[in-house]
Amino acid sequence: MTKLHSADEAKFEQEQHKLIEMGEKAKRASLKLGSMEPGTRIICLHAIAHALEAATDDILKANEIDMTEGEANGLSEAKLERLKLTPARIKAMADGLRQVAAQDEVVGRVLSSVTRPNGLVIDKVSVPIGVIGIIYESRPNVTVDAAGICLKAGNAVILRGGKEAIHSNRKLAEIMTRVGETAGLPEGAIQLIPWICREAVDKMLTMDQYIDLIIPRGGEALIRKVVRDSTIPVIKHYKGVCHIFVDAQCDQDMALDIIENAKCSRPAVCNAVETILIHKNIAREFAPKLYARMNAAGVEMQGDKEFNRITGNKISAVEEDYYTEHMALVMAVKIVNDVHAAVEHINHYGSHHSEAIISSVAENVKYFFAMTDSSTLYHNASTRFTDGGEFGMGAEIGISTDKLHARGPMGVAELTSTKYIVHGTGQVRK
Repeated sequence: MTKLHSADEAKFEQEQHKLIEMGEKAKRASLKLGSMEPGTRIICLHAIAHALEAATDDILKANEIDMTEGEANGLSEAKLERLKLTPARIKAMADGLRQVAAQDEVVGRVLSSVTRPNGLVIDKVSVPIGVIGIIYESRPNVTVDAAGICLKAGNAVILRGGKEAIHSNRKLAEIMTRVGETAGLPEGAIQLIPWICREAVDKMLTMDQYIDLIIPRGGEALIRKVVRDSTIPVIKHYKGVCHIFVDAQCDQDMALDIIENAKCSRPAVCNAVETILIHKNIAREFAPKLYARMNAAGVEMQGDKEFNRITGNKISAVEEDYYTEHMALVMAVKIVNDVHAAVEHINHYGSHHSEAIISSVAENVKYFFAMTDSSTLYHNASTRFTDGGEFGMGAEIGISTDKLHARGPMGVAELTSTKYIVHGTGQVRK
């Protein structure tokens, strides 16, 4: 693989002008997409969804190559799980596109309107951002999800997937480009960067004359690199260190069910819970129940001194464990004094992603919601719902932990900007 990677770098050195050509095509396409009839974009999304399902066998063959190479190159179980496509996952991608297509139109909405004393009518209108660059790792479904959401919002998209999924991504992009253009998309609306070398990313991050926004999806190292090197605005989330606080007064059976779902249903995703905080007043009763349930589910527990003393757990949590997104069946547990201590812990160690409180005390829930600084908060529900599909957005572009422009699951509406349209009858400023 090293030789192939070196060859890829050499090829990019010779042909990097093609990346500029991709940027130019995308910019031209974005202008056409923004003025396109909404019905045309809907037709294109449905055509792509149908074509993906029809090409399931071809997509799976391409994905099998990636899986084989990934196993040979020592990819972790978590990354292999994200990389793997199945007929059900391909159908889910297609259904996500249909859900996006069915959503209300977001381009051209009048968000507010005011008539000034001089008679000027000022409308604030939603418009596409323009060209979106998506940089991502492992998960080939992002290729489809990102393209679909960008198109629905009238944006062109330049995709740069990881080398782990290059065969899957090329096949998916080829289908979307071919079918989309046949259905009416302008050339350059969907483009995948074919080079897997890092130099392609470095060049992409400085193409601010063509790309209006960068959204990285992947590991913390990738996202920090993008933020550090990009001359283009970036929307990001570094990692998903999600928490569940089990309050003194709660339905403990419900708490156990929620925790098991949040940790075990898909431990490799960013909305899986990583740390459980238990109110000290129920620790003697609840901690053994949690220990037994998680042991039965194969979860390794990293406990603080009190949790380990109560349960006999042998693995002690260290400071770094509370900052860690394990993406595996591993969980940190800590006994805390009350909801105030739980919130303090979350705000210090968390990643501003998703947190839950299991409680029957309204005052504590209110405090948790008011004082916890994260994008998505839950009362008596699993953190696993932080997802565009679960929020009714269809596919999602990612989960933003930023505070500017977009926060939480990002759907179609989050990929628009605004402009002011001013109507006059000859007014001049005095």
